[in-house]
Amino acid sequence: MSTRILIADDDSPIRRLLRRLIEEHSEWEVCGEAVNGLDAVTKAGELSPDLVVLDLAMPQMNGLQAARAISKADPNLPMLLLTVQEVSTELAHEARNAGFKGAVSKSTGSEVVKGVETLLQHESFFRATPNDFPLV
Repeated sequence: MSTRILIADDDSPIRRLLRRLIEEHSEWEVCGEAVNGLDAVTKAGELSPDLVVLDLAMPQMNGLQAARAISKADPNLPMLLLTVQEVSTELAHEARNAGFKGAVSKSTGSEVVKGVETLLQHESFFRATPNDFPLV
């Protein structure tokens, strides 16, 4: 059975790239896409994904706010934060407090994949590295 992943990002080209990266793994499938934080909370409840990938900067509800709401409903659901900025110590701390198990910069597609793999192994993943291949 496939691992079901929900993608939440307000930028449709980024969602398409994330979908492509995720679906390159035969055991992973994108079960849904959300266009903002509120949509992510709703779809996480409706679709019961195995993992959620959330952008930090989204309208209606940012990634941290959405994560708090999702985590309240399902505290064991792993969530990976995506951001255009570097994952600073402060951001990693805020992300952990919101319920995230990991955070990566959008600038590195391979880090997104590594983050998903690590979270699916029930481990944390908070880091960013120099660009290897950019998503943005």
